[in-house]
Amino acid sequence: MWISLLKSVLHNIGVVIVSLALAYLGTIIDWSLGIPRFTSSLVNVFGVLLVICGFLLRVWATTHFYTHKMRVISLQPQNSLITTGPYRYSRNPLYLGANVFCFFGAALLLGSPTAVLLTILHLPFVDLMIRREEKQLQRKFGEDFRIYKSKVRRWF
Repeated sequence: MWISLLKSVLHNIGVVIVSLALAYLGTIIDWSLGIPRFTSSLVNVFGVLLVICGFLLRVWATTHFYTHKMRVISLQPQNSLITTGPYRYSRNPLYLGANVFCFFGAALLLGSPTAVLLTILHLPFVDLMIRREEKQLQRKFGEDFRIYKSKVRRWF
């Protein structure tokens, strides 16, 4: 359990770094286009809270993956259908934690309108990836996945 938790924390520090790097790239685009940054203590606090929540959600979710001896990043369906932990509430806590919470949080923290816009614009593509994964899971787990899908929302 402790090794799974440590691997999960290390894995997700990288996700936070990527989120901040993408938001920073947004600030560079903002600067080059003359788009003013938005700043507010309240927005900064909300941004930090979103990044922390996204990080913790991902740590919880990836710990479940590692304890089931599964890979977090895989183009093929996994060997197990995880329905416990954060997967009781969302079929996609990894995407929710990174692509929504961490990306939005970092964009707010750095005050980048471009990063906020890019985060919004990339979500339909993430949803397409999720739908592709769900088709794979349906083929692999059949009725078990159908039942799980009927009880647990895609995002939250």
